[in-house]
Amino acid sequence: MPDQDARPDHDGDKAGDDSNHGERKNDSDKNSGDGKSNDGSIDKSDEKSNGQKRGPGKTPLIILAIVVVLLILGGLIWWFATRNQVSTDDAYTDGDAVTIAPKVSGYVVVMNLGDNKFVHKGDLLIRIDPRDYQAQLDQANAQLGLAKAQLDAAQVQLDIARVQYPAQLTQAKAQEQSAQANLVQTRAAYERQRAVDVRATSQQNIDTATAQQKSALANVAQAQAQVKTASLVPQQISQAQATVEERRQDVHQAEAQVEAAALNLSYTELRAPADGWVTKRNVQYGTFLQAGTSIFSLVTTTVWVTANFKESQLERMRPGDSVDVSVDAYPNLKLHGHVDSIQLGSGSRFSAFPAENATGNFVKIVQRVPVKILIDSGLQPDLPLPLGLSVVPKVMLK
Repeated sequence: MPDQDARPDHDGDKAGDDSNHGERKNDSDKNSGDGKSNDGSIDKSDEKSNGQKRGPGKTPLIILAIVVVLLILGGLIWWFATRNQVSTDDAYTDGDAVTIAPKVSGYVVVMNLGDNKFVHKGDLLIRIDPRDYQAQLDQANAQLGLAKAQLDAAQVQLDIARVQYPAQLTQAKAQEQSAQANLVQTRAAYERQRAVDVRATSQQNIDTATAQQKSALANVAQAQAQVKTASLVPQQISQAQATVEERRQDVHQAEAQVEAAALNLSYTELRAPADGWVTKRNVQYGTFLQAGTSIFSLVTTTVWVTANFKESQLERMRPGDSVDVSVDAYPNLKLHGHVDSIQLGSGSRFSAFPAENATGNFVKIVQRVPVKILIDSGLQPDLPLPLGLSVVPKVMLK
């Protein structure tokens, strides 16, 4: 009995299984009607029965077309906005760097400069020991005083000569006339002594008359010689004038020596030639400086941009074109300027070793030409622009 009771239960279970199997079959039939299997895949038998395959759809093609159109529009807008602009990244800040060197030698006794210190035009930067040069100036002043005294003496001698030499000539002529008169008198006495009877005179009187005549002749000759000497009045005055001119030139020479000594004394003070920053300093307090030796450089406040544009970018570029400059060191700093000038020669042409295209094989290389750009606005006092900073200028062509 227990076995019989168990069998009906087993049959009931089997019937339940059959019913479940029937439900699964119906579900599979429904799925097969949709053309898909239980795992969601497309039923290939249904596709074959329909005779066609389903395509990928039109949405990706539309997106691709929109992207292409946007790219074309963006390219057109970019070309339209930049067709009148040229730029280069081969550009840098430039300016005047003045090399300072002393003109006299000596020890540094005052130094008022430091590394990267800003100085104003006329500020005293360095003073060299001035005592040696002060002594040279004093000596030159003494020489000048002596030369002036000699000039005054020569001027006095010229004034005397203008009076003395004509007077001497007049005196010599007067002495000549006196000698001539004395000669006439002695000659007459001699003739009388010779003409008188020898018994009426003596030999002594004759000898005396003869001697007096000879003496008178000698006096005449002497007076005539003095007249010749005194007659050189123009030459003697010219000699005195030449002496005055010589002393005047000595004064000029002494004045030049004083000026040179004063300049050397002034060179002991080195002052700033312009506003700027001290760089590359190689001098200390107490250093012995040699004349002409560079001791530091002064970078002035005037800054411009040197841009090396390609030769193909210069067709429409002209001086006066507006320029926008961006500085790599300060991304937020925007400078505005204009083209000042275009160098009449490429960079390679003025290099230390220019290319020799006439020798060897030639390879054409696009040359770059330096363009000077002046900055008109945008500089900020708290943002100094050292020389050599990389910049990107954008020139607005007309």
